[in-house]
Amino acid sequence: MPAFNAEKTLKKTFLDIPRGVADEVILVDDSSHDRTVKVAKKLGLKTFTHPQNRGYGANQKTCYTLALNEGADIVVMIHPDYQYDSSLTREMISPIIQNRFDLMLGSRIRTRAEALAGGMPLYKYLSNRFLTLVENIVLGQNLSEYHTGFRAFSKDVLQTLPFHKFSDDFVFDAEFLISASAANFRIGEIPVPIRYFPEASSINFIRSTQYGLQTLLTLLKYSLYRLGIYKSAIF
Repeated sequence: MPAFNAEKTLKKTFLDIPRGVADEVILVDDSSHDRTVKVAKKLGLKTFTHPQNRGYGANQKTCYTLALNEGADIVVMIHPDYQYDSSLTREMISPIIQNRFDLMLGSRIRTRAEALAGGMPLYKYLSNRFLTLVENIVLGQNLSEYHTGFRAFSKDVLQTLPFHKFSDDFVFDAEFLISASAANFRIGEIPVPIRYFPEASSINFIRSTQYGLQTLLTLLKYSLYRLGIYKSAIF
């Protein structure tokens, strides 16, 4: 769980994880201003704290490094803000256990009506649809969403991809999936309910725009890499 100011939602997210499905739950706190760390420790989570805010991507880097060091075979990443339904963790990892996929995504986009009814702002929905369309075309995939905060990976994915070279910012997520596609890992998805509410973390319009532009830039670099014009440390 990459956490930042998740005091109000962490417990609900954790308690929804089916008992026995996870051997260990690790929370990395990115220098929160609230009681996230105290709540995590009270819940018995293995907790690591960044002394300074390092960014969303940097938080995930620490999460995956710690998980691999614990000997994890499958790693599930879920935001502890209760926006995603952690009760579906077993459904997320089953295709990986069955060796049908290497990486699974929890997609919030099943229908437009459902996404908007769940509270997704219209501009986020439209930008999500546009970016996903471009990503599918460039990467040759057919996914319904690339921008979810509920993901599961086999250890082979994390041991193969140079995720420590990815951005420390939000575009880490896009770089991860583009790099995974470039490495020919099998990417699957399941539908998950969407929950937008005041306590759920969400980047604002300006940060969303920056994320979108950075994602498009990464896709451009990937296209140039495939053409042999550009050399990259992440593909």
